[in-house]
Amino acid sequence: MKTFNLMATMGSGMEALVAKELKEMGYATQTENGRVRFSGDMTDIYRTNLWLRVADRIKIVIAEFDAKTFDQLFEQTKALPWDEYLPYDAEFPVNGRSKNSILHSVPTVQAITKKAVATKLADVYHVRGALPETGNLFTLETAIDKDHVMITLDTTGASLFKRGYRTEKGGAPLKETMAAALVKLAHWFTDNPFVDPTAGSGTIPIEAAMIGRNMAPGLNREFDISNWDWFDPEIGRQLKREARAMIDFDVELDIAGYDIDPEMVEIAKANAEAAGVAEDIHFECLPAKDWRTDKINGVLVANPPYGERLDDEATVRKLYAEMGYVYRQMPTWSKYILTSDEGFEDAYGQRATKKRKLYNGALKVDLYQYWGKKIR
Repeated sequence: MKTFNLMATMGSGMEALVAKELKEMGYATQTENGRVRFSGDMTDIYRTNLWLRVADRIKIVIAEFDAKTFDQLFEQTKALPWDEYLPYDAEFPVNGRSKNSILHSVPTVQAITKKAVATKLADVYHVRGALPETGNLFTLETAIDKDHVMITLDTTGASLFKRGYRTEKGGAPLKETMAAALVKLAHWFTDNPFVDPTAGSGTIPIEAAMIGRNMAPGLNREFDISNWDWFDPEIGRQLKREARAMIDFDVELDIAGYDIDPEMVEIAKANAEAAGVAEDIHFECLPAKDWRTDKINGVLVANPPYGERLDDEATVRKLYAEMGYVYRQMPTWSKYILTSDEGFEDAYGQRATKKRKLYNGALKVDLYQYWGKKIR
């Protein structure tokens, strides 16, 4: 089976998490900004799409070369063995990016790439006129950085954060990949309680439950590669059978999610039901300031409202102060709170043990970490 040069892409700040996921799956990795490279065959492409929790996409690196003129871009792209990837009727849109390069016009880069691929396919398939593009989708991207060209083929389709369980969402939903990243960064073990006091549509508790039960995040969806004529669909079916067999139905989970909005609590319950983890999570309508617990050694992960979400700084800062007062009474709990508000620590009333910079989409946020003193 052919081996491909592959890369997983992810949000900024998530590279180390994805690299760790890949290494735990047995792959040798190379980490770069916004991507982690590895290699594998068709089975590996499907497996990583199925199992990676924090990555956005898995792409095949078709080629890399330097180009400073559009003629160089055209000729080197045309020389590639496109018929090994794209059938006669492939639909192949081309995305583009360019940074610090002579070829800075992205629309022109896209058009030249498209023309080069079409010319090669027309030659190979003996087509006169335009290619039909009525078949399956093969999304290409030409990214140029400092005159270095990378052409990739997306195997994923809809981003991997689209797990397929979100029936409804709130006004400022957290992507499933970010929620999974927060659970991973919290170093939660399944024998400890897990709480999200501002659960919204339930994404963080749901991702925690899926991790706790070892449920593959891509189990309820498919990927673009599934439709390609050179991909054996039995590979996907077999990997999904194996993934279902690996779900841990015996582990006992103590996961709870709370929200002040009763409508959001009902949405969270529906989402958990769709994800197959409704029995693992206790959802309840409760303001963050009113939550108390006698449990010890727990993990709290919260994505509370912040300025860009509420446009009411006074209300937000009051919430942070209330959270700080409640959580300081729980010294054995570790708390992980995500916000873009740089005044969070002052409002919360305590300096974080550690801060980690992340990006929620294009928005820079910080994960404020307060490590608990565990009691055994």
